[in-house]
Amino acid sequence: MADSVKHHRQYRSAKRAAAAAETRARIREAAATLFAGQGYVATRMKEVAALAGVGERTLYDAFPTKAALFGHTLGIAIAGDEEPVSIPERPETLAIRAEPDPGVAIGRAVLQTAELLERAGDLIMVSVEAAGADPDMRAAADAGAQATHGMRLQLTTALHERGALRPGLDAGTAADVFYALASPHMHQLLRRHRGWTPEQYRTWVQRVLTEELLGGPR
Repeated sequence: MADSVKHHRQYRSAKRAAAAAETRARIREAAATLFAGQGYVATRMKEVAALAGVGERTLYDAFPTKAALFGHTLGIAIAGDEEPVSIPERPETLAIRAEPDPGVAIGRAVLQTAELLERAGDLIMVSVEAAGADPDMRAAADAGAQATHGMRLQLTTALHERGALRPGLDAGTAADVFYALASPHMHQLLRRHRGWTPEQYRTWVQRVLTEELLGGPR
């Protein structure tokens, strides 16, 4: 009898968890659409609730402020899932830094970046554009930029330690070059404003980075 009650409670708990996850997903999708479409400042919480098909109370119970909602939506878009592991510490990132072939490492880093920007680039630019008007967005944009540059520096330091960077190029400058060429700003210009395909974008970034960091095709 006790086991039956326990299993029933576990089942109900699992159902509630699944329903909550589905609600969060709907809220994220609605929030991403509105934030990307009309900006952070113009988006109102009640609009998100209406588009997600949830009550405002439900929305505020999950995300007490608009900044919290935006941070959650952006964070999941960047990661691609809800696993509590930062991008620099994920297995695929560690594997890129450990890759012995410098050209392959850069190619894989560009692919990872391109996929991330396809998911989250528009929202990253929302935080950048809202930074001047909202201190929460300024903090988010600054933290994101610092984390991104730090990840670039980890890779270029690994390349420098293997003697892979072109002569005269130090790890810090190489990280700056990677940071600029693969920035969300550049992605926005080429993919959104100029209509480049994802393949065009990836191919160009990989070619230029290979030339700039390694001194030519590898």
